[in-house]
Formats: sequence, structure tokens, C-alpha cells
Amino acid sequence: MPAVVRVIDLVKNYYLQSDTVRALRGVNLEVAEGDFVALMGPSGSGKSTLLNVLGCLDRPTSGEYYLGEENVARMTDDQLSEIRSRYLGFIFQSYNLLPQYTVVENIEIPLLYQGCKLTEETRQWCISLAELVGLGHRLDHRPLQLSGGQQQRVAIARSLVNRPQVILADEPTGNLDSKTSDEIMMMLTRLNAEGKTIIMVTHENDIAEWARRVIRMRDGQIESDIRNKRPRGFGDSVPELPLDNLTPTSPVNVPNSYSPG
Repeated sequence: MPAVVRVIDLVKNYYLQSDTVRALRGVNLEVAEGDFVALMGPSGSGKSTLLNVLGCLDRPTSGEYYLGEENVARMTDDQLSEIRSRYLGFIFQSYNLLPQYTVVENIEIPLLYQGCKLTEETRQWCISLAELVGLGHRLDHRPLQLSGGQQQRVAIARSLVNRPQVILADEPTGNLDSKTSDEIMMMLTRLNAEGKTIIMVTHENDIAEWARRVIRMRDGQIESDIRNKRPRGFGDSVPELPLDNLTPTSPVNVPNSYSPG
């Protein structure tokens, strides 16, 4: 499979008064389309910084970052915002749902960032995503009326609304109990089996066992990169999700002169 994500000699420094924190020290990494990667490492290892750079939430100090065939490392803020809204989906540990919005309204949010006009068609798409993650009976509920696992299901549905090529997950089970964590990971496993590329930060070994590939970081560098011979969930009875219309039919193709709108 072609590489959907590729970083070359990636460096990220943070400058704090007279001190320089070297968060990433020349990272080289390729992620093939359709892969499922877990990023692990102790606090300060650089895994979250790497995820932020891959998610176009932060800029590298130096090095190259290719999303598909284009180097997005030096794009403008507006261009990076456009890349985030059109090519990437995000799942956060803290869910990041807006408390005043319903389940459907929270799923719609990335469409608003894209400047899409919300219509009956887009609403039906968001409803179908809520049903996809098992929340068809909670469409008008607000986050405080949902359990942690249900809120994370909303976050997963929201990450899919723009039909992203890559899903970035930051400790997606960090606030959940073991049973709910397994339910969320089974859902991510099915998304991956249907073609979604997933890059996930976790500090839990049992969660990393769901991934096809485990990359461990230390001191801003990749320490090890190992393929799971038998990831959890693969080959087991994982509930199917009707994802035919969610899987991209073509690789990422970001124009050199990408402009919003």
C-alpha cells in the first residue's frame, strides 16, 4: 500500500525563555494507507508532539511531512486548517464535545469548519453516523446526558463526518473502563478493517495490542517499530459496521497551491 503519511528528519523544538526543549529529534516514519499504528512511550517521549504535527495542529521546526504526495510542513495557517478539516479526523481523550449541542449537532461541527451549508442531506448523514456508532436512539441528547463511552462514540462519529483519509486518536480510551475501552477499540478495529488509516497515541499496552503496528518513542526519537503478528480483534468476531460509503476511493491528493474554499 502507498504511504499516506511520511515524515523525514522531523524536528520539533520548544523555546522556553533560556531553555530549548527538543521534543522531536529527527524522526523518520512512513504509515501506509490502511494501517493501524499505536504510538507509545513515557511522558516527554515525543509521541503527543508527533501526533500534533501529523494532525497539522503544530508545525515542525525542521524536516518534511508528506500527507499523500504533498509536503504540508510549510503550509500557511489557513492551508493547514483546510487540510485538517478535509483530510483528517480527530478523536480526543476528553471527547471535546460542546455541552450545549446535541449528539447530531456535535457530529456536524467539522462540516461547519469546512464552511459547508447544513442541509437536510448533511443532517441525515450525521444521523446515519450516530446510528453507525450505536447512538441512533440518543440523537437529541446532550453530552452531560451521556456516559463516557457514549460521548466517545459521538467523537468517533464526528471524526468520520468529513470522510477523512486518516484518523488521529489521542488516548481514545484514557477515560473509560475496560469493558467500554474494548467496545471503542472494536469500533476502531472495524473502521480500520474497512480501510481507514488510524494513528493512535496510548500509554496502555493492552490498548496497543489492538493495533497492527506499535511504535515506541523515547527522548524524541523512535526506539522500536514492531508489527503485531495477531492484533486483538483481527480474525475475531468484531461487529460489522456499514462503512461502504465511508471508505475513500482514492489516495490523499493535496494540491501544491492549496487554497480554502
